[in-house]
Amino acid sequence: MNQDVNYKNQKRYRTAKYPIRQPIIIVWLIWLLSKMMLLNKKYKVEKINMQGLKPPYMLLSNHMYFIDFELCAMATLPYRVNNVVSIDGYYRRPFLLELIGAICTRKFTTDLHLVKSIAKVLKRGDILSMYPEARYSPCGTTSYMPEALGKLIKMNKVPVVVAIHRGNHLHSPFWNFRKKRKVPLHTTLTQILTAEQIKTMSVDEINAAVKQAMQYDDYQYQKDNGIRITEPFRAEGLHKVLYQCPHCLTESKMDSKGSELFCTACGKRWNWEETGELRALEGETEFEHIPDWFAWEREQIKKQIEDGTYHFEDEVEVFSLPRCWKFEKLGFAKLTHDIENGFVLEGEYREKPYRIHRTPIENNSLHIEYDYCYIKPFDCLDLSTDKDSFYCYPKQQNVVTKLGFATELLYERKSRKKETTQAK
Repeated sequence: MNQDVNYKNQKRYRTAKYPIRQPIIIVWLIWLLSKMMLLNKKYKVEKINMQGLKPPYMLLSNHMYFIDFELCAMATLPYRVNNVVSIDGYYRRPFLLELIGAICTRKFTTDLHLVKSIAKVLKRGDILSMYPEARYSPCGTTSYMPEALGKLIKMNKVPVVVAIHRGNHLHSPFWNFRKKRKVPLHTTLTQILTAEQIKTMSVDEINAAVKQAMQYDDYQYQKDNGIRITEPFRAEGLHKVLYQCPHCLTESKMDSKGSELFCTACGKRWNWEETGELRALEGETEFEHIPDWFAWEREQIKKQIEDGTYHFEDEVEVFSLPRCWKFEKLGFAKLTHDIENGFVLEGEYREKPYRIHRTPIENNSLHIEYDYCYIKPFDCLDLSTDKDSFYCYPKQQNVVTKLGFATELLYERKSRKKETTQAK
């Protein structure tokens, strides 16, 4: 059971409220600002199977960087769009987000009012835009998407459009978004389901169609289009997602500089070529394709869970966001993550203890950040409840990607057990 933080009657930001309908002038203003932000970039927006389609419809987009919003704004003009936005997107600007009709939520929580807000937007005849992966893609490939998405689509019975942004991750990788690369961007908007199709499909069939349409791989996009990334700093930060050495199997000892990735434990080095492939400077190249290395790491965590050895424990510095104007500094706390209990965060604030518990079945994924710009430029993870969000900075370095893998795998494991029990 959760034991709340002693804020002394501080008001929380109320996410349970309906969004306004976007004023037309705001639609055009967003388009103009997006156009200006894209002036020095090479981009293309392509519409597929969209002829004659007008709102209401659901727009599902993959998520690479803030530029995704700009490209979607270019593609949806002149129609009104309500975007689902995490509460940290409201930081210091809640009135602005409310003005543009954003729908606030806390990541990876059960938000029933969000479902009502989505239905209201669609009933008004507008576009509901959401990012079902609910976070930036760590490695430019498809991340976890909730099974509840199919139920949401089935409930609303409006067409579904999928926006896939290619090149956005290569241009601004999540693990080093501060240094941009010159990469052509290609966005496709595809109507994948009509309202008539949805009426005849099961939830499982809808989920399968969405997951198939949401498949992407930015590194394959680079290879297929012969894109060369010539910036000399192109590999800097890559160790944040490729945190385990495939040569000596040591975790969290990887580092990067310039175009090279290397293990500080065994000394092995790889160069990230301009064409996108990894090459070992000596010996075997274990993984030429970056997403293959990323997927291998996930399998290593899966083995630890299956053999019962997975466990994480560390002292973390905690900042919370009960409302949008200020991160509250809660000091240091103990964070554990294990197979049976999931996440447990225990600390003390204003001389009273608090305890935040998120079981494996309550977190289908994890919000992680690299060099988080809003608080301090280091890696952190966010645990949210219905009323609060806790940004935790571990003392251990380069561990948040592993925690993200473990969260998804533990959720999948518990979900399978739950389904088996219900079937019996």
